[in-house]
Amino acid sequence: MVHGFVKVCACTPEIRVADCAFNAGAVVRLAQAAAEKGAKLCVFPELCVTGYTCQDLFFQKTLTDAAESAVETIAAQTADMDLLLCVGVPVRVGGKLYNCAAVLHGGKILGLVPKTALPNYQEFYEARHFSPAPAENFAIRFAGQDCAFGGRLLFSCAGMPEFLLGVEICEDLWVPEPVSTRHALAGATVIVNLSASDEVIGKDTYRRQLVENQSGRLICGYLYCNAGEGESTQDMVFSGHSLIAENGAVLNERAPFSQKESLLISELDVQKLANERLKMTTYPAPDNCGYTVVSFDWTQKETELTRFVPKTPFIPGNFAERNERCERILQMQSHGLCKRWKHTNAKTLVLGISGGLDSCLALLVCVKAADLFQRPRTDVLAVTMPCFGTTTRTRTNAEVLCEKLGVRFMEVDITKSVLAHFEDIGQSAEDFSVVYENGQARERTQVLMDLANQKNGLVIGTGDLSELALGWATYNGDHMSMYGVNGSVPKTLVRHIVKFYADTCGNAELRTVLEDILDTPVSPELLPTNQEKSDITQKTEDIVGPYELHDFFLYYGIRWAFPPDKVYRLAKYAFAGEYAEEVILKWLRVFYRRFFAQQFKRSCLPDGAKIGSVTLSPRGDWRMPSDASAAAWLDIIDKL
Repeated sequence: MVHGFVKVCACTPEIRVADCAFNAGAVVRLAQAAAEKGAKLCVFPELCVTGYTCQDLFFQKTLTDAAESAVETIAAQTADMDLLLCVGVPVRVGGKLYNCAAVLHGGKILGLVPKTALPNYQEFYEARHFSPAPAENFAIRFAGQDCAFGGRLLFSCAGMPEFLLGVEICEDLWVPEPVSTRHALAGATVIVNLSASDEVIGKDTYRRQLVENQSGRLICGYLYCNAGEGESTQDMVFSGHSLIAENGAVLNERAPFSQKESLLISELDVQKLANERLKMTTYPAPDNCGYTVVSFDWTQKETELTRFVPKTPFIPGNFAERNERCERILQMQSHGLCKRWKHTNAKTLVLGISGGLDSCLALLVCVKAADLFQRPRTDVLAVTMPCFGTTTRTRTNAEVLCEKLGVRFMEVDITKSVLAHFEDIGQSAEDFSVVYENGQARERTQVLMDLANQKNGLVIGTGDLSELALGWATYNGDHMSMYGVNGSVPKTLVRHIVKFYADTCGNAELRTVLEDILDTPVSPELLPTNQEKSDITQKTEDIVGPYELHDFFLYYGIRWAFPPDKVYRLAKYAFAGEYAEEVILKWLRVFYRRFFAQQFKRSCLPDGAKIGSVTLSPRGDWRMPSDASAAAWLDIIDKL
């Protein structure tokens, strides 16, 4: 429950058609198993107390009385489990029969939610037996208790205000205006669907798409629990295909026909959902007109996580999807640059090439833009500017890369210029302070800007999103350009894009140099190297920390606005066995300290197209005062 996590479970029991006592026992047994695994919300299939396939037996009072008695049994036997249960049951009310979800907690029936959309086509004929949900809610007595009844019920956890549950039943999702949409607009952050969706070829794919899309459109958690073993196979077959989704992503899935009985478990992050709704100005404020909110409470405790938390959230885990994303990013970068090239009527693209990852990616983008613009690749001028820390390896890689890509290559050794500048300002060349480093970076930018003026060119920036987040750039040095192509690409993703290009370029020599660049430690190469210029003495990740950690902090701390203690918890979980807790905490403190202190650099960034869901452009997604205090964030970290 801490940090907004709620462990949820979709339970598919093995049932017997029309045997309510047996089915109640199956429900209680699975509920107990779910509770032992820490679940707080358990959802069962549509009409699971009787079986969905009872047909005209639904008209038998014997069956509906047995179902009511079964719900009474389930409520009594789960009273001490601290579970919110949603169980499918037929209910007689006012001379009509309704296909309902009974919502139970602590032995109490909180409410009965009837199905709204009754399919009466093809293999379905629910309108023969059931009536749709009435327009308004009212109170009834059922299973020995007074409870709310109606299609406009929401269930709220008193100790967790972000959790508000809405219930829909099977077809309610498949119609043009799903009932869950109405629930979400009334404030529901979690939707459960009690379903008895039979299996036909291709239906599982469509079902998954429905759940993914609805959870994304509504920015909600979505539990879809489907009927399985035990339903009649007279005319249909049921597979138990169930899903747990959150904001457009499937967290867990029970494949069709995978098990007779199963618990499908994951954790929903309702705090994350609430934060996302808060940011989206097009998501309306809750309008619960006509709704009844029924309150309950859970015992508050920390939820053990089982859901997958990727260490590299910017990079798809699937290899094919990763390649597709890398290709698309290169397309976006090159099309953005091509438009700017056309608009400025520049003759040349000018960029600094260091033999490192970022300038390598920027050069690949320039080459693709030239091809797209149908300009010769020689209209791209790559300039290497060796100085005190440049190694033979990076210098050689820069030249070979340019040769294999067919761009113009130029070397401007800036050593004399930097030394002359040091003499002008009284800076000792033996003082390896920030002046020593930044003097080189600013000299390189001056060279690029002047060459651009000389050749009617456009200076292309190479800095990436991770460096912008940490402020790891020299103000008015590599911080500045005329167009930045990597500005919303995080460092962890830069590596994969370059690797993708190496794997698909079709040139063995080009692939070899790209792979060596990938193997080169990330470094600004601003401090002196050894006499042979063979060893990189200044490694970025030794100074500011591992980029995979910082990209993780960036994604969860900035993109999702999680507080530092939650980011820390997720990082410990994702990187368990790779980084000690004190190491994660150390770099988390560095991240927040630098992120706040270095905002002034982001406030005057050059233009550059947005690529992913995270960007720090002051004209786009991220607007922050340069003098904001990090005290509240650092205070949380200091208490961890």
